[in-house]
Amino acid sequence: MDKRNMKYVTSKDGTKIAYDISGSGPVLINITGASVFRNFSPVLQAVKTFSQSFTMYNYDRRGRGNSSDTKPYSTEKEVDDIEALIDAAGGKANLYGHSSGAVLALETALKLGKKVEKVVIYDAPYVHNEAGKEKYKKLANKVLTLLSEGSNKRAMKTFLSGIGMPKFFVWLLPLSPGWKIMHTLAPTLAYDIELTKDFPPLERFKGIKTPTRIFVGSKSPENIRTVGPQIAEVVPNAVFEEIDGQDHMVSAKVLLPKFKTFFDK
Repeated sequence: MDKRNMKYVTSKDGTKIAYDISGSGPVLINITGASVFRNFSPVLQAVKTFSQSFTMYNYDRRGRGNSSDTKPYSTEKEVDDIEALIDAAGGKANLYGHSSGAVLALETALKLGKKVEKVVIYDAPYVHNEAGKEKYKKLANKVLTLLSEGSNKRAMKTFLSGIGMPKFFVWLLPLSPGWKIMHTLAPTLAYDIELTKDFPPLERFKGIKTPTRIFVGSKSPENIRTVGPQIAEVVPNAVFEEIDGQDHMVSAKVLLPKFKTFFDK
């Protein structure tokens, strides 16, 4: 991994969080989803695009890449990690959360209030009905069992297949440059499962006062397209938009003009 521009912040529990800064403009912290790290090619491509208009803070979530980890895990600890980055950025920042990172962005806005200026989320992957919850529980049990056996590669493939990644994509993963690092991140799948195993906490999210934009892709899974409007309905300053033609792996070039319109206001 490229360490030339890497910096660290220390979270409340002593965990070291690695990050890079690029671009110029309003500060935007990039919160990634499951199975990726800050130097994963698609993440770097997205950050490069967003850096045209924003000062991007691109970081490794705990347990990934160059960041350390401190057990036991909790959502609150990941929010503390983001708060440490916000403080490093001057005490206020905007957030962009993708997939399980969207869950963290919402939780951070709820907890930190005015420290978070604005929030954009894309494809928050909560379960949306009882059948979906039961199906995800079975997938989670398979993944956690494989992790307990030390079968990281199988756990990663099982998770990605289970959440709907195309079979050809999962089959080709071992041939990709990022796979060598990607499968070592498998233990953090337990963290993403913890974040996304339940229905969205709509009653709690009524307390989010931060201006929020909630995006989903028109080709994203049903659960994502269902819960997005539900969240937007309860967050007081939220606006929902379904982006035509986009799936879970959204194009940063499509998002950038929407970001500029929202964050520049």
